[in-house]
Amino acid sequence: MNARPALWQNDYSPVSAPQLGAWSPALTVSVVVPARGGQDKLDLTLAALAAQTYPDRLMEVLVVDDGSLPPLRLPEIRPVNTRLVRVEDGWGISNAVNTGAKAADGEIIQRLDSDMVTCREHIEAMARWHHVTDCLVTIGMKRFVPEQPLTPEQVHRAGHLNELFDLDAARPSSTEATIEKTDGLRKSRNPYHVCTGPTVALPRDVFHAVGGLDPTVARGEDTEFAYRLAMHGVVFVPEMAAQAVHLGLPAQHRDRERAVRAVQPYLAHRIPLRRDLRKDRGRRWLVPYVEIVYDVADAPEQVVREAVAAALDGKLQDVVVTLVAPWSRLDDSRHSLSDPTFELRLLREAFSHDERVRLIDEAAPSPAPIPFRYRGPVDVPLHRATLERMIDSVQQDLAGVLVVDLEDGRTARLERTSALGRALLLTAPDDEPDKVVETTHGVRHEPPARYWPTPAEPKPAPAAEAPEPRTTPTETPEKTPDKTLLRRLKSALRQN
Repeated sequence: MNARPALWQNDYSPVSAPQLGAWSPALTVSVVVPARGGQDKLDLTLAALAAQTYPDRLMEVLVVDDGSLPPLRLPEIRPVNTRLVRVEDGWGISNAVNTGAKAADGEIIQRLDSDMVTCREHIEAMARWHHVTDCLVTIGMKRFVPEQPLTPEQVHRAGHLNELFDLDAARPSSTEATIEKTDGLRKSRNPYHVCTGPTVALPRDVFHAVGGLDPTVARGEDTEFAYRLAMHGVVFVPEMAAQAVHLGLPAQHRDRERAVRAVQPYLAHRIPLRRDLRKDRGRRWLVPYVEIVYDVADAPEQVVREAVAAALDGKLQDVVVTLVAPWSRLDDSRHSLSDPTFELRLLREAFSHDERVRLIDEAAPSPAPIPFRYRGPVDVPLHRATLERMIDSVQQDLAGVLVVDLEDGRTARLERTSALGRALLLTAPDDEPDKVVETTHGVRHEPPARYWPTPAEPKPAPAAEAPEPRTTPTETPEKTPDKTLLRRLKSALRQN
């Protein structure tokens, strides 16, 4: 198999998953079920997992008890390999999921909420994609049903969900309409939007590579996690065969207006692509929209200062400037004005206390979670509209890299972080990332005129009228008639 095919943006069409029930699974799956209270619902969730078609020998279930009172217990009907993990430090669903993932042994992490009842093929349907390639995130389907009296025995015996629930009357998830409208997310511009958490599967290595869920995000933690997965370069695949029902309506259905407001400040700080949440002028955000990278190792101080000033004074304000130079070589020992590191020392003192400027020795391979990175010559300061116009350009077709060919033969470039992340997943350390980006997202070259517009030439000032000749009291201009005297004569003649 080709473990990492170069898929175009989020179009996973070239990848074919094996047919359910007609293949031999090999990867181990850890189902992480975070829970706080709700023992009765948890019993139904575990009963459904105990009836899965995925082999018992390849599946473990970790129920993570997030401080339940009374503590949760494992019911009689449960998967063969089920463990109860209690949270020792921290709280919240993100912390619980991370606790379960750290304790997991499986090659695939499957997150599942503790109030979900899955169909028998759910885990198999999700896991089969990960046997084909290891850079996918699979998303299961869910519908909302009213709570009703059911026993674990009934759930375990049922061959199909429609034997237990009226699926025709169930309320579908809002994400299903988005999935259908975007051809199964193949044409989605931001597929991470539908990766909302209750049933998601991904390689364990990918989970840990992006740092797991963020425990500081109390609301919208699943969307924020999915956004970081997108910056990592993964492809999102909705698995329609992985059906499940959610027992009861979620909070946002009971008070949608307040639920939306509760999420917004968390996403505004952490998902720069949500431009609709960053309309307050003059604000500083946790995750910038663009990282501007300059190599300043040999640049004069004044040139760098002008470049930084221009970068921070652009139309886009949520940016960070990274100055790359051997800063770690600068010690605090005595030094003279003739020190060869004089210019760098000046720059360090000028910018070390500015929160929008970072001093690092080497730029990271990816600026994640920042969604865009600009690289260009430090002696070509940005125009106020440069970044805004470059982003507008690449957003039209979701290009991975925009290269601007400057007139002196050098280049400036805007890089899309998700495209860089995909390239890092697909290439070896010595490979050329742009070649992969060309295949997965596209690389465009354009001239600089649009991005560095030439100032309009000022209109010529109107010609000044020639001054009247100046005379001295002793000078009389030659052939200059006394016009006042002539007017008086004409007036007198008319009166006569």
